[in-house]
Amino acid sequence: IARPVRASTDESHMAEASSASRAVDFFQLTEQLKRTPRTGWVNHGVDKPESIADHMYRMSLMAMVAAKEMPGLDQNRCVKLALIHDLAEAIVGDITPNDPVSKEEKNKMESDAMAKIRAMLGDALGGEDMEALWHEYEDQVTDEAKLLKDLDKLEMIMQAGEYERAQG
Repeated sequence: IARPVRASTDESHMAEASSASRAVDFFQLTEQLKRTPRTGWVNHGVDKPESIADHMYRMSLMAMVAAKEMPGLDQNRCVKLALIHDLAEAIVGDITPNDPVSKEEKNKMESDAMAKIRAMLGDALGGEDMEALWHEYEDQVTDEAKLLKDLDKLEMIMQAGEYERAQG
């Protein structure tokens, strides 16, 4: 089978390696979301609490289903918002309202973290889009962001009920 031969220059190869390296760095960072238990559940003595990634995954499914039933909402945007809404926590951790951090300080820390993630990934790989989605969620400027805020609360209530039933 003949395969197309691609012309390659050292510069294009380095750009590809750089993109691949940026992507790998980003994916390794997101591993923190899988390993970090949600602080509120830890503080409440929950045995084997969900991770930040667990929460984000169910939020994404909830967004996919809920947006389907809401005319005028962009389902794909809702899912993207769900995937991004807690991404900064890969750097700053899961800061709760009970932590000794003001809302303004938390927002600044997370905004700075999203700027770092954007720089790490680069705009060509979606860094700018991710940062914009995070700000959209935080600023609650769209109907999609408002839905996600409601789903975030609903997911927490559902999870609390599940822990209550399982652990008493």
